[in-house]
Amino acid sequence: MTAVIYPATLARVNTISYTASELAQRFGLELHGDGDTAVTGVATLAHAGPGQLSFLANPRYRSQLEGSQAGIVVLRAEDAAHAPHAALIARDPYTSYARISALFEKLPQRTAGIHPSAVIDPAAQVADNVHIGPFVSIGAGSVIEDGAVIGAGCVIGEDCVVGAGSELIARVTLVARVRLGKRVRIHPGAVLGAAGFGLAMEAGRWVNVPQLGGVRIGDDCEIGANTCIDRGALEDTVLDEDVRVDNLVQIAHNVQIGAHTAIAGSTGIAGSAKIGRYCLLGGAVGVVGHLEICDKVVVTGKSVVRNSITEPGEYSSGTPLTDNRTWRKNAARFKQLDTMARKLGAISKEKE
Repeated sequence: MTAVIYPATLARVNTISYTASELAQRFGLELHGDGDTAVTGVATLAHAGPGQLSFLANPRYRSQLEGSQAGIVVLRAEDAAHAPHAALIARDPYTSYARISALFEKLPQRTAGIHPSAVIDPAAQVADNVHIGPFVSIGAGSVIEDGAVIGAGCVIGEDCVVGAGSELIARVTLVARVRLGKRVRIHPGAVLGAAGFGLAMEAGRWVNVPQLGGVRIGDDCEIGANTCIDRGALEDTVLDEDVRVDNLVQIAHNVQIGAHTAIAGSTGIAGSAKIGRYCLLGGAVGVVGHLEICDKVVVTGKSVVRNSITEPGEYSSGTPLTDNRTWRKNAARFKQLDTMARKLGAISKEKE
C-alpha cells in the first residue's frame, strides 16, 4: 500500500452543452429538425425549457408534446411529426433518454488519495489510484483494486475484495468475506456479509449456527441504501452480474440471484431461495426460502411467493384495494371458504 496525500477539494464537472446533431451521432439516433439546437440539461415535457432535453415514452403523456418548450425531445418515429422543436428518433426513447441524461449528471470527481483519518490494516492491499475518504476502516487481508472509491465512514472487514472501478458511496459496511466484482456501486447504509439468520433449537433455547460462507457480487451490480445481504452458512450468497437492488431490501443467507434481475424496495428474500435471470420483483415482495423462481418472471408489488415458479410470466398474490367496508365483508368470508367448498362438493356429489 502506498500512502498518498488526500486532495483538499473534489473537482466537479463543469456545465456543458450538447447539440442535437452531436447527441444523434453519439447515441446512434435519427435527427429531425435543427441539429444546432443545444441543451444543457434535462426535464419533463411539462416543465422543460428551450435549453433542456425531454422524452416521450408513455403514450399517456402525448398530449404534452405539442405544447412542450423542450429544445430536444427523444421519442418514437410515429410521434416525430408532433414535436415542436428538434427531435431524436429512438426505438426505445426511455433507454435512450437514460443514456443521454447521464451526460448531465453532476458527480464529484474523486481523485486518488487516502484521507489522514482512514485506518488501514498493514495486511490490506490498496492500489495506488483509489480514493479513500474520511474515517474509513479497512481490515486485514482485504484488497481494494484499481479505481475504487471508498466513501466517508465505510467499514471493510477482513478478507474482502472491492473490485476495480467499484464505488462504496458512504457508510457502507462489508463485514467479512465479501467479494465485489468490477464497477459495483453500493449506496449509503448498506451492509453486506453480516451473519445469516441461522438458528437451532436445543432444550428450549436458541443456538446460533455459524455462518461460514461469504457474499459474492458480480460485475456492474448496484445495491440500494440500507439494504442487507447476509453471508452464507456454508457456501456464499451470490448475486450474478448486473443485478439491481433497491433500498431497504433483505437478502438472506445462501440466496442466489441470476444476472440482470431487478428487485424493488422493501422486498424480503428468505434463505436459500434461488431467483433466475431477467426477473423483476416489485416493491415489498416476500419470497419464501428454499424455493426457485425461473428466468423472466415478474412478481408484482406486495405479493408473496410461497411456491417455486417454473414458467416465465407475471405473477401476483393478495387482494385488490377496495373500500374498507367491502374489505371487511370479504375478509369475514375468507374464513368460510373451506366450509363453502365442502358444501359445494357435497352438492355436486348429490347431483351425480
